[in-house]
Amino acid sequence: MNKRLTLKLIAACALAAAAAAPAMAQTKLKWAHVYETSEPYHKWSVWAADEIKKRTSNRYEIQVFPASTLGKESDINQGLQLGTVDIIISGASFAARSFPRIGVGYYPYTFRDADHLLKYARSDVFKELADGYKAKTGIQTVSVTYYGARHSTSNKLFKNCDEMKGVKMRVPDVPAYMALPRACGANPTPIAFAEVYLALQNGTVDAQENPLPTIEAKKFYEVQKNIILTGHILDSLVTQVGPHVWNKLSDADKKIFTDVMQEAATNATNDIKKRETELVTEFRKKGINVVEVDRNAFRDRIVKAVDMSTMGYDKKDWDRIQAIK
Repeated sequence: MNKRLTLKLIAACALAAAAAAPAMAQTKLKWAHVYETSEPYHKWSVWAADEIKKRTSNRYEIQVFPASTLGKESDINQGLQLGTVDIIISGASFAARSFPRIGVGYYPYTFRDADHLLKYARSDVFKELADGYKAKTGIQTVSVTYYGARHSTSNKLFKNCDEMKGVKMRVPDVPAYMALPRACGANPTPIAFAEVYLALQNGTVDAQENPLPTIEAKKFYEVQKNIILTGHILDSLVTQVGPHVWNKLSDADKKIFTDVMQEAATNATNDIKKRETELVTEFRKKGINVVEVDRNAFRDRIVKAVDMSTMGYDKKDWDRIQAIK
């Protein structure tokens, strides 16, 4: 009797342990970004989180925190290094604070078009820069998403560089984004992304610059009379995983994370490219004054006024990007 009872107890304990094992093995991760829930970056991040959960048999539970829920863009970048955030989507320009060379793609008028940017993201140049950033910080750059061509909005209409003189323009707190207002005599004013709408509304700043889909999602067009198609930076976002997570992943899990995040980036990129082509017409229908300008004139002014080496960028990297066909 005692022997049978002992065997039953052993079997019961084994079943209980087996049932508890998946729950014990599950790792919960925080994925943060500063974009609205209506934007493709969030939609495809949520998809990726669910897909990783499926492909790893529920071993990873990833919660996505949108719209600066876990802090400003600088905060979540810092959190990735501190281990308080596990995955982020962010501009690589923030990575340039730790490894300046990686910010070269943000120098104005670096890319000819979206396809040029995406070819760069798959190039040896980008791999070298991403590896350099990883060597400095331990952070793994997994995928690149097209963010759009950055255009200007302003309540004071300007059609050339000289007409920007004195305009208070909100820009991210990153040197490359300050190049346009600096070169044109405007006043670059760094303000957290989540606070831009209110700053435009109450007149703290006169202007800002972002891609058309962001201008739509953040409703900046509600408090700005003009959209000036400067197209001064073709922007991108990077999906990054903190070293406290990446270094613990098996090779098989690293492949799953990479495959899923790159698929999500491709899908978000396609959504953004499609929306960009639609928005000029839609903004004009809303009564917004959408203005074409001579981008070559803006480019020439910036190149003469702002030396990329002052931002920590290497001209050799920029030349290699120009050579990508």
